[in-house]
Amino acid sequence: MTALAGNGILISVIVYHRSLHEPMYLFLSMLASAGILLSTSTMPKALTIFWLGTQAISFDACLTQMFCIHFLFVADSAILLAMPFDHYVAICSPLHYNTILTPTIIRKIAGATLTRSFCIIFPSVFLLKSLPYCRTNIISHTFCEHMGITRLSCADISVDVWYGLAAALLSTGLGIILITVSYILILHTVFHLPAHEAQRNALGTCDSHVCVILLFYIPALFSVSAYRFGRKSIPPYVHILPANLYAVIPPLLNPVIYSVRTKQIWEGAVQMFLQLGK
Repeated sequence: MTALAGNGILISVIVYHRSLHEPMYLFLSMLASAGILLSTSTMPKALTIFWLGTQAISFDACLTQMFCIHFLFVADSAILLAMPFDHYVAICSPLHYNTILTPTIIRKIAGATLTRSFCIIFPSVFLLKSLPYCRTNIISHTFCEHMGITRLSCADISVDVWYGLAAALLSTGLGIILITVSYILILHTVFHLPAHEAQRNALGTCDSHVCVILLFYIPALFSVSAYRFGRKSIPPYVHILPANLYAVIPPLLNPVIYSVRTKQIWEGAVQMFLQLGK
């Protein structure tokens, strides 16, 4: 509920204030929207398992949940990649910022993000549908995860394993490399600024994003690698905990981080609530 409220308020503040209709905040609203969808894709079913004991889910519903979770994960990765590009243009080429990141370009980036995520994840649905399942139908997890479903099959799953690994590398691995390159270029420009105050202000625009990246990628990378390379040596609960963390913690803390670290959002939220209270 906190994640839904925080991201909902963040989106409302950005929509409410026309001064926040800038690329940085539009990317942030996309991230908040993905956070809401990720929370609602995983937590309601997990809560019914814990509270009501309703542990059953149909195969098609399980595939749908799996698609939504991984689709949103890849979309999150793309949005986190687009945000340092915004920082790079703002710091390295501020005079051309409005001509480079136009509303048309933002729409194209959003469309490319959704298309890329769909193209990477959708084939896994067909791969899972084509597998025969004759073993246990119990997934040791709180939500349907690609490798968790794949390992229920009694057929050769090497294609699914390698496809899942390729999808993780295309989304997570490539995203980390490009984000790292972006910040190397940003830091190179920042440390060549003549004034220390300008350096501090430029770095201040990036620290929130770095915190969000760490919150997102550290548990996600651990979960992906543990499922594929440490399945026998790592206890099941160690698999489950990081997967739940990357589905819950980033949507929960992202609004808090950006509200605290971004003055415009904090002031916009205060103004919006004051207007609603009149």
